[in-house]
Amino acid sequence: MIRIKTKDEIELMRQGGKILAQVLGELAKKIKPGITTKELDELAENLIYQHGALPGFKGFNDYPTTLCTSINEEIVHALPSSRRLKEGDIIGLDLGVLYPPENCNACAMAHSCGGSPRGEALRGQKGLYTDAAITVAVGNASPEAKKIIEVAKGALAVAIDKIKPGRKLSEVSVAIENFVKKQGLAVIRELIGHGVGYELHEDPEIPNFDFSNTRQFKDVVLKEGMTLAIEPMVAAGSHKIKKSKDKFGYLTEDDSLAAHFEHTVAVTEKGCEILTKI
Repeated sequence: MIRIKTKDEIELMRQGGKILAQVLGELAKKIKPGITTKELDELAENLIYQHGALPGFKGFNDYPTTLCTSINEEIVHALPSSRRLKEGDIIGLDLGVLYPPENCNACAMAHSCGGSPRGEALRGQKGLYTDAAITVAVGNASPEAKKIIEVAKGALAVAIDKIKPGRKLSEVSVAIENFVKKQGLAVIRELIGHGVGYELHEDPEIPNFDFSNTRQFKDVVLKEGMTLAIEPMVAAGSHKIKKSKDKFGYLTEDDSLAAHFEHTVAVTEKGCEILTKI
């Protein structure tokens, strides 16, 4: 069931999305050779708490960390570790935020915001999720790496441009696939976008390819108040994927480079609004 959000709920998602975007922006500034993905995860978590929000991914389906840090052939959901970034790597930073923090005792900043008028006003308010991702080059990237980043970013822009009330979701999916194919790259087919808000993953499912010839996905007409996580995932080689050894992450089957961009958007009266714009 697709759940329509009220204007007040979208405003809370707008606030949470702003926090998420600020954190991703700060993380992007820290990307350099030598930094570990664990350090990036710790920074992400601390920044989210400082903004009075909660990590959206930590604990979701037993995921143990705040940030997903997917390097090179890793597509999504790679766990942070002691691995150090190297010159020429590319890294996907995927992050979710829950705002307001419905369980203040779980928030490291509860002692500082709970007594404020704003904190008191939000106490007990159900938290809403936003979700976003960027892919960043580490130092000097190869032409191939730069291209896949730009194509994945461009595919997201093309998709967002298609979103407005009355348009079919399938038109968004087709636009993503057509854009990526024209650049000579492949869309990951087994991993998709989704609705977001009350839960981290809600209906509808949002494939990044033309799904008209399959019964696996349901086409829907976009309506004002829908909130969607649009997330093209692009591979330099085959679209086929494999699981990581830890069973959390996904990699390209042929070990080719992958890139991932994502925004949470709200369908508005005349189009859509990006809630996680950096």
